[in-house]
Amino acid sequence: MLLEFIAEHRLVLPAHVRALLGVSAATASRRLRALERTGLLLGDQLFYGYPPHYRIRRPGLEVIGSRLPAPKGTLNVRHDIGVAWLWLAARAGTFGSLREVISERKMRSHDAIELHAARVTGRGQREPYGVRLSGHGPAGRPRLHYPDLLLVDSGGRRIAVELELSSKGGARRHRIVGGYAADRRIDAVLYLVADQHLAREVQAAARRFGCQRRVIVQPVRLGAGQVPDLGRGAERTGASGRNHGSAPPSPAWPRGRAEPTRELSL
Repeated sequence: MLLEFIAEHRLVLPAHVRALLGVSAATASRRLRALERTGLLLGDQLFYGYPPHYRIRRPGLEVIGSRLPAPKGTLNVRHDIGVAWLWLAARAGTFGSLREVISERKMRSHDAIELHAARVTGRGQREPYGVRLSGHGPAGRPRLHYPDLLLVDSGGRRIAVELELSSKGGARRHRIVGGYAADRRIDAVLYLVADQHLAREVQAAARRFGCQRRVIVQPVRLGAGQVPDLGRGAERTGASGRNHGSAPPSPAWPRGRAEPTRELSL
């Protein structure tokens, strides 16, 4: 279970593992170091002010039979830390009853495998997870965008989650929101934004494409890897997935509004 969790993400911290397994900080660090010694993980502390982080290596992926690629060296550490916390929050029930939580890495890998299979067999490519954007990418292929997480609720609704900690630039953000507006497979988009400027950018794009009812913007505050407030309950969640603490707070889903609600703390 630990290797499968780490494989879902570009990097994880000991605090993530502590929340996942419901163990002490010392136990979480000890298990990560043991996996590193066996060559299944790569541990590093390249960034000042951040705790040590761990990435899965090819041998670790082989142990769990995963077809995911090993994470590349280029990392957006602050964002990657936040996405792992969001995955744990979703698992703990913060976003309600969910049938599935799909990471960006899993979506990209799935689409790449499907594209390769389509080329080899000559059959048409199955519908990708990626949201199609305007224009074309390399070799004339469709340009796709992937949310940080895709949540599938108990009713089968698809909710894309975007963690926005810095500006992508107005043109790129408008293109992404436009892609969501045109993709009827996505029932709602939750933008978690670091400041009001980003919130206004997202809201302006949603108004431009007339998809305000499908987009909700919520403020988020991200530290340097501390256990988040929304993860207090998840911190006591053991391997069985049962939450033995109080239920974590739940953000409001879109109900015809796109204005920010209360802040999430990561």
